[in-house]
Amino acid sequence: MERQIIHLHIPAFAVAVEEVCRPGLKGRPVAVAVPRSDRAPLLCVSQEARRQGVFKGMPFMAARKRCPDLLRLPPNPDLVDRAWRALTGITGRYTPLWEPFKPGHVYLDMTGTGRLWGRARDAGQRLEREVRTRIRLAGSVGLAGNKMVSSIASRVQGRPGVLDVHHGREAAFMAPLPVDMVPGIGPVRRKILLEELHIRLAGELASLDDGALRLIFGGRAHVMRQRVLGVDPTPVRPEAARPVVSAGVSLPGDENDDDRLLGVLARLVEVCAARLREKALRPRRAGLMIRYGDLEEVYRQMKLPVHSWWEFELNPWMAQLFMKAASRRVGIRAVGVWFRDFAPESGQLSLFPEVAPQKEKACELVRALDRIRGRYGADAVRRARLPLEGDLGGVREGA
Repeated sequence: MERQIIHLHIPAFAVAVEEVCRPGLKGRPVAVAVPRSDRAPLLCVSQEARRQGVFKGMPFMAARKRCPDLLRLPPNPDLVDRAWRALTGITGRYTPLWEPFKPGHVYLDMTGTGRLWGRARDAGQRLEREVRTRIRLAGSVGLAGNKMVSSIASRVQGRPGVLDVHHGREAAFMAPLPVDMVPGIGPVRRKILLEELHIRLAGELASLDDGALRLIFGGRAHVMRQRVLGVDPTPVRPEAARPVVSAGVSLPGDENDDDRLLGVLARLVEVCAARLREKALRPRRAGLMIRYGDLEEVYRQMKLPVHSWWEFELNPWMAQLFMKAASRRVGIRAVGVWFRDFAPESGQLSLFPEVAPQKEKACELVRALDRIRGRYGADAVRRARLPLEGDLGGVREGA
């Protein structure tokens, strides 16, 4: 049976949610950024601002020069979270196989739901109308045989409605698109393709032989060929099937001081460790995301040697992973960490538990800190090397 994958895309989700609550913002250039900092990167940008050359990640001061009428809104994670829950509450009724990718982006596998919803295109139109009517968020829908093409189709659509890429037409759909719409190109390779090879379209990239692709992409050459041809075997993963505990932060400005960055990383690990203890989860795998000032992103993950929910055991391994990943001499703009693949609890308790005295003292200290923070707030007490949450512009948690 041919797959039918829908991607619902709400452009500039944080701004769109603010516009629902404050209709006077509609039609104005708006960006979300940490207040009181001219160097703060823009976290979300409205379509009106993008038309004037403003883009996500640009420092606010530079954006204001391009767009003098740009209105800055402070991040409102509580409002965005409520809107996100309302959106996923709607999408989750259409199919049990739906994947919340990030706020404003949801994948739905509609394969085999024809008797319930009719054609997948009709279901996509109904979904778009229901979201627009019930929570007043306007989105675009892409429909294709895989996640990547449906996501790109929703961006190409760019307005309320459905763009359907028929099976067998994926390569033809991808060919006339700019190369920077292909996932994984990145700004560095995009510059090489445009300035050195004069390749602007995905179809031109697909016409290169394997040797030329290996020179550009190295070991990822085969994957990139599949992508420019519109091939993506990635399944839609329901959220319950991939539990994760995560935290991330956007820094007020680009940062390249290792000591401060390791302090930021330790703060994120501390936040995740508290959530792991709360949920009694011991992760077996950990991951890291680094976004540089030029918007290139680096992802690394590792199998943890210890299955622990204590930050003093997790942080050394995460610090090693960070130092291996942060290899560029470019300021870092955002950092994220996540933990997953949780080990099952053992049903047999040890009769003679052996815990080193030093570890027991460290555990007692962490428990005491948890009790204090639970009563007086996250910033009531902190380790000397760790920045305050307010210094970071707000740590975002996920679980």
